[in-house]
Amino acid sequence: MATNIEVDPALLADAMRLFGTKTKKDTVNTALREAVQRLKRAEALEHLVNMAEAGEFDAAIAAYEARKAAQRGEV
Repeated sequence: MATNIEVDPALLADAMRLFGTKTKKDTVNTALREAVQRLKRAEALEHLVNMAEAGEFDAAIAAYEARKAAQRGEV
């Protein structure tokens, strides 16, 4: 799909250098892809934080600590 947009030439040049892309199209697509991936990672991290705050990992942590103690002979 072709879309015409105005892009700051200096910003585009910086992005091309940083991404190592050769064309405007590749640069814009790379920037969009990386932005979406970064935001998805932030969402996933927020979800994990919410799970931790709700105590959803407590049983797994306790089981891990018990396993480690058993391996050290601290049973």
